[in-house]
Amino acid sequence: MLFARPPRPEPPAAVPEAPPAAVPDAPLAAVLFDRDGTLVVDVPYCADPDLVTPVPTARAALSLLRAAGIPVGVVSNQSGIARGLLNRDQVDAVNRRVDDLLGPFDVWQVCPHGPDDGCACRKPAPGMVLAAAQRLGVAPAHVAVVGDIGADVGAAHAAGARSVLVPTEVTLPEEVAAAPVVRPDLLAAVQYLLNTPATVTGLAEAR
Repeated sequence: MLFARPPRPEPPAAVPEAPPAAVPDAPLAAVLFDRDGTLVVDVPYCADPDLVTPVPTARAALSLLRAAGIPVGVVSNQSGIARGLLNRDQVDAVNRRVDDLLGPFDVWQVCPHGPDDGCACRKPAPGMVLAAAQRLGVAPAHVAVVGDIGADVGAAHAAGARSVLVPTEVTLPEEVAAAPVVRPDLLAAVQYLLNTPATVTGLAEAR
């Protein structure tokens, strides 16, 4: 059963102060991706692994990072658990399907809390980004976060990491305007992070 996503708050939450600011040209040591709407097509409160569909260019983008020896991970808000719309076992099953299709990922971080729970992990708070960086043994300044909404950019900023926004139909105009870096798709985002040409020969998208 599919549930409609609750309305996005207006205006978007303020971006927290960074501790310290990310360095744009810092060597890239890891890339963390949002899950829903970024790596896979957004199915609100998805509890069915069979509904997982990678977005176009996801495989090519991840392949480019792995070929460069860059660890990749996932940082995902899953408030459906707090809302009682799905349980952790269902979220884990969906994550395993994402890993089957696009993995292996070097680290997973999932926030099960709701927006009013006041946790330190739910994006735009920095908790998941900091925890993933610690698990990977890298400094947050050498991490990039790729996502589709302002909360992803805010979490990166709050952790002192870099960010790339890849807008979708749910991305607010204010979020696009406020993002330091915007790219049209995942492959373009990764090419920007790796400072590679926009066209990479020999890297066809696996369907």
